[in-house]
Amino acid sequence: QVQLVESGGGSVQAGGSLRLSCAASGNNARSANRAWFRQAPGKEREGVAAISVYGTTLYAESAKGRFTISRDNTKATVHLQMNSLEPQDTALYYCAAGMQWPVTLISSDYNNWGQGTQVTVSA
Repeated sequence: QVQLVESGGGSVQAGGSLRLSCAASGNNARSANRAWFRQAPGKEREGVAAISVYGTTLYAESAKGRFTISRDNTKATVHLQMNSLEPQDTALYYCAAGMQWPVTLISSDYNNWGQGTQVTVSA
């Protein structure tokens, strides 16, 4: 079991940036694939970006060119740098961990989740 704690959410104007962080602890914290998902009110949870334990990355089309996922394996921490934010990026952002291979943006492939951090982008 991996425990996950997100931080770094907040409110920003369109065009601004935020950096989310996810600290992991517990068994397999450093060897799990990691991902960020988000869920806006009235919408289904969707994958944003994922990174394997080897550093392979995967991005949703909406995130390509604007978001960057990275990981620090020594600290079992994953970051999501979000630039050029848009109002449609407003959502509750969740960190997830899983042991599946290859890394995916499918929520059912992840069995460890954080509580979420709110990101609000105003026009």
